[in-house]
Amino acid sequence: MPRLFPLSLFIASSLFLSTSLNAAAETRTPVNRVISLAPHATEIAFAAGLGDKLVAVSEMSDYPKEVKSIEKVANYQGMKLERIIALQPDLIIAWPSGNPQKELEMLERFGFDIYYSHTSSLNDIANNIEQLSHYSDDPNYGFEQAKLFRKKLAELSEQYDVTDPVRYFYQLSENPVITLAQGHWPSEVFSFCGGVNVFENSATSYPQVGIEQVIVSEPEVLFLSEHAIENGKMWDKWEQQIPAVKNSAVWSLKADWINRPTPRTLLAIEEVCGHLESVRQKR
Repeated sequence: MPRLFPLSLFIASSLFLSTSLNAAAETRTPVNRVISLAPHATEIAFAAGLGDKLVAVSEMSDYPKEVKSIEKVANYQGMKLERIIALQPDLIIAWPSGNPQKELEMLERFGFDIYYSHTSSLNDIANNIEQLSHYSDDPNYGFEQAKLFRKKLAELSEQYDVTDPVRYFYQLSENPVITLAQGHWPSEVFSFCGGVNVFENSATSYPQVGIEQVIVSEPEVLFLSEHAIENGKMWDKWEQQIPAVKNSAVWSLKADWINRPTPRTLLAIEEVCGHLESVRQKR
């Protein structure tokens, strides 16, 4: 259990902790109380054999079904810091790209053990599972899950011909219309399947774009994020201007599969690759 020291004593060591903790995961001993601060981190925790150790998770954590009864202590706005401290976790699984940095630094200064889930690539998913497995009672369970993930990924790589690129537009929201630039999750899923992002060179990570920009970019496929899009028919009026609409290549993707870097990303890959392959076959 962490001990509560004056914050000033931890300032000098915070940087060291944040940069070295993941690398040191292999030397860790099993933990009994775990908190996950992001939906994808919760799924990875279960894959690593830590599901029965979770005492709290983020509000959007909804998979697997066992997580529904677990206390919620974080959302997109921030964390319930006092509650997290009161729960005295042995390990906190954080998302550096989504959790407020100041709040994470506060938890570090209070001496909590934090694992930072970096998932910018498909390989990172398996790596996260393996690293977190060292905190479980049976690391071999997580090792096997990571092995199965890599095996299935290799099989999918051989199954689809990605040498023939397909231009796509991925719509995250409808009003305003927001997409993503290359290098930001889940762009690697599309790249894995041979997709080329028509807005890959955008200056911002998740740019807001106009309908005219989409028309000019001439995407062969329109992918819509499920739940975020209220009206999937919004593009119908542009049938003559957008190849994807003209050729009925407009598909909704299951948001939890595509937007969360977890073992279920394999399902997103099968979905995306299947759609892109159907476009290739019609050329």
